[in-house]
Amino acid sequence: MIYWNSFSDFIAMGGYGFYVWSSFGATALIMTIEPIVVARNRKSTVARLKRQLRADARAENRNTAE
Repeated sequence: MIYWNSFSDFIAMGGYGFYVWSSFGATALIMTIEPIVVARNRKSTVARLKRQLRADARAENRNTAE
């Protein structure tokens, strides 16, 4: 187990603090943004599929009326 003498030693991470904390920050940022992007893409995909189904239904109605 790793022990640090002070909080500043913990932040410094043995000289690798910048790499460790920037990696942690980037991961946290991506994990926060990813569900938002997925939900937005899902919403637009569902809307596009609904429009496509309506267009297909109209085209089918025109074909059966002829």
